[in-house]
Amino acid sequence: MTRQTRGLLLGFVAVTGFSLTPPATRAAVLYLDPLFVSCGRAVLAGILATLLLGITKQSLPPRDTLISLLVVACCLVILFPLLLSFALQAVSAAHAGVMLGVLPLVTALVVTLRCKAHLPWLFWCVSAVGAATVSAFSLWRGQGVIETEDWLLVIAVVVAAIGYAEGARLSERLGGWQTICWALVFGAPVLVVPLIIRVYESGIDAPASAWYGFFYVALVSQLFAFFPWYHGMAIAGAAKVSQLMLLLPLMTMVFSSWLLQESVDAVTWLFAAAIVLIVAFGWWLPVKGSTYTHND
Repeated sequence: MTRQTRGLLLGFVAVTGFSLTPPATRAAVLYLDPLFVSCGRAVLAGILATLLLGITKQSLPPRDTLISLLVVACCLVILFPLLLSFALQAVSAAHAGVMLGVLPLVTALVVTLRCKAHLPWLFWCVSAVGAATVSAFSLWRGQGVIETEDWLLVIAVVVAAIGYAEGARLSERLGGWQTICWALVFGAPVLVVPLIIRVYESGIDAPASAWYGFFYVALVSQLFAFFPWYHGMAIAGAAKVSQLMLLLPLMTMVFSSWLLQESVDAVTWLFAAAIVLIVAFGWWLPVKGSTYTHND
């Protein structure tokens, strides 16, 4: 198995875990306060991350990585969960999944700007077609207008892409799972006070389905899914592996229909199928230049 194949397989495992994030978050915010969900998932994951780092006796990250770790923490520990939680109060998980399909293009753009990668023009064409498909879906759903919730999801895509790209760069030095763990250690303490306030103001009374969703996003979405994700990006290239995120819409829709019994119409399925065809083609495109890869 080649290094790139291993990276793509790890990325696929991670995307499968991430694809359940919208339906799990939706299940949680239907009954729990979105601020509680976004803060609570980070705090719980941060406690586990601290234990993992302590048990395995990891050394403190070098000082020159602190700014990058803060960027990852701000994007993936604080902002992305917050934006996603509030957006999913108003839109379905399937809708959010399709909107998040634009992540590969934005991630590839961030990687290009961050490390001066040289991507072939056909790579950008494929990514642009995927982004256009997602944009068309949003406009169709909003009857020609992009709703506030979609703007929240667009901002979420941008901050997630920055976090993914910066985390992939860090994983070369710190390791894949160590990167997200250290980001949680830096980011989670900031959310403890808001979490306590929300618990006091809104309470935590909710059915089991909401708690299942909460614990999923805390344990998998915020922590364990990042282990194969960052390692896959480190060994196969962030720009390349990020294209697997184009599979997220279809997978999210399947899980939303199965777990939440959301009704998904034929047009939404067609949009998701089109995105899957795009990523199937994008997998085989060569990506040359510095794209956060290393030999292992």
